[in-house]
Amino acid sequence: MICKMPNWEDIKREWETTKITLSALAEKHDVKLGTLKSRKSREGWSRDPTKKDATKPKKVATPAKGMQPKKEIKDPSVESVNLTDKQRLFCIYYIKYFNATKAYQKAYECAYTTAMVEGHKHLRNPKISSEIDRLKKEHTADLKLDVKDILQKYIDIAFADITDYVAFGGREVPERDEQGRPLTDDKGDPVMNYYSYVDLNESDQVDGSIVTEVKQGRDGISIKLADKMKAFEMLSKYFDLLSENDKKRLQEEKIKHSIKMDDAKLELQKKAAEKETSFNIIDNNIDLSSLSDEELEKALSKFDES
Repeated sequence: MICKMPNWEDIKREWETTKITLSALAEKHDVKLGTLKSRKSREGWSRDPTKKDATKPKKVATPAKGMQPKKEIKDPSVESVNLTDKQRLFCIYYIKYFNATKAYQKAYECAYTTAMVEGHKHLRNPKISSEIDRLKKEHTADLKLDVKDILQKYIDIAFADITDYVAFGGREVPERDEQGRPLTDDKGDPVMNYYSYVDLNESDQVDGSIVTEVKQGRDGISIKLADKMKAFEMLSKYFDLLSENDKKRLQEEKIKHSIKMDDAKLELQKKAAEKETSFNIIDNNIDLSSLSDEELEKALSKFDES
């Protein structure tokens, strides 16, 4: 995780040019409220317009012919003055958690059931939505990493194809006796055995950065890729930053993954019915989309082992 030092000049400017509260300002810039208050007092921060530039002499000049006065550039942070302190806090918490319910609950200190309803209402408020977009852009601009590079890595994870890493299928090979001689049937034809195989591709031919585990266990070799669901979640949060092609691919991949989850749930229900038993994933109505491929396989294997 990259630790970013607070820019006190920006923090001071935001305090003096907006109506943001000290607590909201501290939360937004991830600084201690006590430190913020100490800075404000020591450096004499003020919102008094008469105090600003009081020592600077006014300069009067006749503009040159044909010269037009420059338009005043509006500080984007001033746009948030139309929001209440609670609404600004909601925006800050939303950028932190990307969860409307949690953001509303922390900003308004209310019950979960209330936050679940009101949080999504807040997201539909145009002013709040605009402030969230502004904060999101500000947040990504402050990172010392190229956000496109980060998103590209999540794109690679979300669209990863297992066949890029392994080759699998079935092969027929002649059965041999103890001396290694091919066996034949009554007609003289070779006796063939069919077996499944999994071959790993060479490490220098694949993107190893999204492989989280390669192991050889009792059942053979297995390979585990980075969690697709987490990649889907991250790409959904920054959907507006994706190219049109990646947006389309993301939607298609999510549909494919959803179908896979539905098939897995049907398989679990079928196995539970066959064994006339129950399974906690079904009984508790847990969302199977939250399970990784490995967890689904383990869930299904429980029936095969019982």
